[in-house]
Amino acid sequence: MRINTYLNGRTLKGFMESEKSGGLVLIVCTLLSLLLANSSIGQHYLGIWDFHIGSHSFAHWINDGLMAIFFLLVGLELIQEIHEGELSNTKRAMLPLSGALGGMLVPAGIYMLFNYGTETHAGYGIPMATDIAFALGILSLLGSRVPTSLKVFLTALAVIDDLGAIIVIAIFYTSSLSWISLFIALGTFVVLLVLNKVFNIKNLIPYLIGGVVMWYFMLQSGVHATIAGVLLAITIPFKKGDPACMSNKMQHALHYPVAFIILPLFALANTAIVMEGNWDQAIGEPFALGIIFGLILGKPLGITLFSFIMVKSGLCSLPRGTKWKEMIGVGMLGGIGFTMSIFITLLAFKDSVHYINESKLMILFASTIAGILGYTWLNFVLKKRKE
Repeated sequence: MRINTYLNGRTLKGFMESEKSGGLVLIVCTLLSLLLANSSIGQHYLGIWDFHIGSHSFAHWINDGLMAIFFLLVGLELIQEIHEGELSNTKRAMLPLSGALGGMLVPAGIYMLFNYGTETHAGYGIPMATDIAFALGILSLLGSRVPTSLKVFLTALAVIDDLGAIIVIAIFYTSSLSWISLFIALGTFVVLLVLNKVFNIKNLIPYLIGGVVMWYFMLQSGVHATIAGVLLAITIPFKKGDPACMSNKMQHALHYPVAFIILPLFALANTAIVMEGNWDQAIGEPFALGIIFGLILGKPLGITLFSFIMVKSGLCSLPRGTKWKEMIGVGMLGGIGFTMSIFITLLAFKDSVHYINESKLMILFASTIAGILGYTWLNFVLKKRKE
């Protein structure tokens, strides 16, 4: 998923090719899901995701269950970045940190300009997210012309962006709390930390059992269950400079299942949208304008503006070998929302199928435009630079 340990065990080129493949799989799954949902077998296809296993639908198990594993991987990567990556040095971390902060606040602000006081105001978190698989996948299409430092900046920015999205989900998209369940979940988290930090337990089984317990009670608490994945990642033993530590091994083990099974299933289940005859009329609605302008305009504006302020203040510097023209292009690619944007949509509009489906279409539309603009811009500025 991220740059972390793959810089140790694999070449950056190999990692970027893997990221590109993951992005292509997501594109294929999205197009296939839209096609099947609007075909003659559409009702049967939709029925797959509505099929109940126990008390929950198949789609619900994917969103609340399998996505916890995705969040576990995000958490493991975050820990790696804090100890060894771009976030391990305060001055180096300031640039992606400021860029990510601007890339969250400005899109959310633009969304609220259109939706403040309306029934769709809860969707402010939708344009705050960046989909790293698509963003790095498009960046990789530009080949060796892209400075490695620019790829590292985008990766670090996306790590912080994910952390921001996790915090937003935990704080702002929790409607009601069961304090008993929450305390049990957090108590389990503390026990796992003690196993790691005090007793130095290196066996994975206690952590996996504790992770399942924590996930179950987090689900019952009202806080989204996927947060348990991040908390579990914090408890997993990590040793700086040791590629064989448990945290690194888990990252290697989870990378391909997440990239080629879990995220494609998420895409298939959540882009099975029946496009009604007047779906395009939704583009003029406040929530749609907030998503579109938030991702296409807010993301590059926020990332570039906040980065510019930090560089001019002398607190950090541009990535080695890059210019502001290229930073603007990276900001454009930041407008590719998809996975996390769709995930937040499900939480923001959980009581309205209409807003969920229309928001998904707006996310796909805006992410496509952002990807095309980012690729075109970078292709132009990098070509001129090479000449």
